[in-house]
Amino acid sequence: MQLGMIGLGRMGGNMARRLMRAGHQSVVFDLSPDSVKALASDGATGAGSMEDFVQKLAKPRAAWVMVPAGAATESTVLKLASLMEPGDTIIDGGNSYFQDDVRRSKILKGQGIHYLDVGTSGGVWGLERGYCMMIGGSKESAERLDPIFKALAPGVGDVPPTSGREGKKSTASDGYLYCGPSGAGHFVKMVHNGIEYGLMQAYAEGFDIMRNASIKDVPEERRYTFDLADISELWRRGSVVGSWLLDLTAMALTEDPDLKRFTGNVQDSGEGRWTILAAIEEAVPCDVLAASLFTRFRSRQDHTFAEKMLSGMRNKFGGHVERAAGG
Repeated sequence: MQLGMIGLGRMGGNMARRLMRAGHQSVVFDLSPDSVKALASDGATGAGSMEDFVQKLAKPRAAWVMVPAGAATESTVLKLASLMEPGDTIIDGGNSYFQDDVRRSKILKGQGIHYLDVGTSGGVWGLERGYCMMIGGSKESAERLDPIFKALAPGVGDVPPTSGREGKKSTASDGYLYCGPSGAGHFVKMVHNGIEYGLMQAYAEGFDIMRNASIKDVPEERRYTFDLADISELWRRGSVVGSWLLDLTAMALTEDPDLKRFTGNVQDSGEGRWTILAAIEEAVPCDVLAASLFTRFRSRQDHTFAEKMLSGMRNKFGGHVERAAGG
């Protein structure tokens, strides 16, 4: 099957590569000609412009947009829509606000163009591990593109199904799921990222407590000096708090035990804020998620080891580069 990919950054480029490994065809475009050349050398069909990109797609076309949320996504989707035809599909795989999806889908529906919002998790590791995808929008188009989602997803692998799900027909166990109409995919991804904030904050605070168990303010008989890299490695095996985030924490601490290369300036990409807004609209308490978001705000003013830990985790799973203080 053929898929077009616009945006060949940390995730877009590797998604195109994963598709090609599975035998699918990729047509690629990026504002950076070097990025296009790199993918072309791996077997993709490169395009020199948006117009060229659309012309190289077989009908009915399917184009996946993997650019930063906001103005970049808006302009790219609308430009694509002006070049495409009824029956074609545009996919937004970035971290867009779900209400923008609802609005854009209405615009595209008037032109007969299908629109899918696909919340995508996997970061810089997705090429090998696969991408978890939360899909919203045109069910007809989602079903047609099922081979694409199946190729990008992790698959069942060696993770056994949850007890009681035997015989249930669902793609969830493969790592992708149609969640509902326009906006549903990005809504689920938004909450996913809000939860991620809380999980990361819990790890960060816990390791900060252990790190400070050796300070002089603690009575000497209760003063401990812990090897945090060893503890993170210990917890990866058999512990109830084991997770991929803990795996990445162990990597970060092994490479840099004191996390000296991080200031602790922790950015947020929007989903945490949107999750809190949704909770307010629904009158749902979300103490942990809200506190974790506000901690990120505070981290831009003063920094603790916990915030350095958050920076280290973000760098590991998403390749996020920490901004300089005040940046």
